[in-house]
Amino acid sequence: MIAILDYGSGNLRSAQRAFATTGHDVQITSDLDVALNADGLVVPGVGAFAACMNGINEINAADVIRQRIKSGKATLGICIGMQILFSDGLEYGNHKGIGMWDGVVSQLDAPILPHMGWNTVEITGPSRLFKGIEKESFYFVHSYAAKQSVGSSQAWSTHGEKFLAAVEDGALCATQFHPEKSGRAGLTLIANWSAGL
Repeated sequence: MIAILDYGSGNLRSAQRAFATTGHDVQITSDLDVALNADGLVVPGVGAFAACMNGINEINAADVIRQRIKSGKATLGICIGMQILFSDGLEYGNHKGIGMWDGVVSQLDAPILPHMGWNTVEITGPSRLFKGIEKESFYFVHSYAAKQSVGSSQAWSTHGEKFLAAVEDGALCATQFHPEKSGRAGLTLIANWSAGL
């Protein structure tokens, strides 16, 4: 079963439909026991870093995410759900993240923000997520991003400057783009992720 964490932020229904194409049972939930024990957990996120962290903290979900990673259970962060996995975010002040990766999420140095639309990625290292879709484009909507290398494999994109588009780090994966809005390529990435559950 795949659980999509409901903490008051994210495109929950569109994510549910996209992950259901894998054939897995998909549940939107704020129940921490369900989130902890699911085969896969998706942490979505739209809006601002601080608002998403407030939602995570209100339901005490940060410890569940940490416990899942410690025990090797598959977890996928999407958009702001990726950003809050870092230690700090600088959107509207300095805010603490969940801290799975040491790094700062800061504003992109670009002439036009937000970065909205389709963009390609450059993959470094062996990738399970991008198998068969290495040359495809994905859909982004964001003004802030992480810019430091973390995890065992990364994908990078450029909008004004180079930024981290995806991370694979054992049981923990994340994408700055929205796979559920990225057409066939996004559904393939979701299928690649869920194949390991």
